[in-house]
Amino acid sequence: MAEPRLFQSIAERISALIDDGTFPPGSRLPGERELAERFDVSRVTIREAEIALQAIGRIEIKTGSGVYVSERKGGVPGALPQVSPFEVTEARSLVEAEAAALAAKHIGADEIARLETLIAAMESSDEEVSTEADREFHATIARASGNGALLHLIETLWRMREDIVPVKRAYEAVCDDDPKARANEHREILDALRARDCDRARSAMRAHFHRLIAAMLDATEREALRELQERVSQSRERFLAGSV
Repeated sequence: MAEPRLFQSIAERISALIDDGTFPPGSRLPGERELAERFDVSRVTIREAEIALQAIGRIEIKTGSGVYVSERKGGVPGALPQVSPFEVTEARSLVEAEAAALAAKHIGADEIARLETLIAAMESSDEEVSTEADREFHATIARASGNGALLHLIETLWRMREDIVPVKRAYEAVCDDDPKARANEHREILDALRARDCDRARSAMRAHFHRLIAAMLDATEREALRELQERVSQSRERFLAGSV
């Protein structure tokens, strides 16, 4: 799988070519092979760059036809912005903390029982099951707030979590490390909701996202160190091999 920074860089270069008119609105992009040769990267990197560009509305991938530049910059209605995992998580913390505080006032017994079931599902070793349980847990709280605008915001933020490739990868890197810890964080939120404690629900939700951001920073640091070690190793092989 391509390095995230590489496909992001290629996506930015393609976007710049769209902006300067090399690839005008409505035109068909060159094929994967041609773009891979042009940018000296693999076809996998091109494919992931195109997925990222489609997520923010710059291009449209039409199966069996090709990849086309959107008619307008930022183009497709409902297209997602180009944002980082940290921005998405910060926004989720701000919005969902208040949704939890509001839900504490209105949540019913059926919703409490539903949240209990979802927490149990989060401990599943099946990543698809645990992620869907996570999504539905947060959506249930949003619905319990009784505020349709908040529900829409939270559902849109979840789309960013799942449909923007770098964001999805960042969450995958941290969410599956410790399923029990993940479930326990959500249990703290549930306990606050069950107690009808608005302040505690808000704090528990914030703590959950604070831990996520900290885990993402740790993962970013590990990746940066790994890349540095790889570059040093490559330089060592290039410049020192056979020098003795």
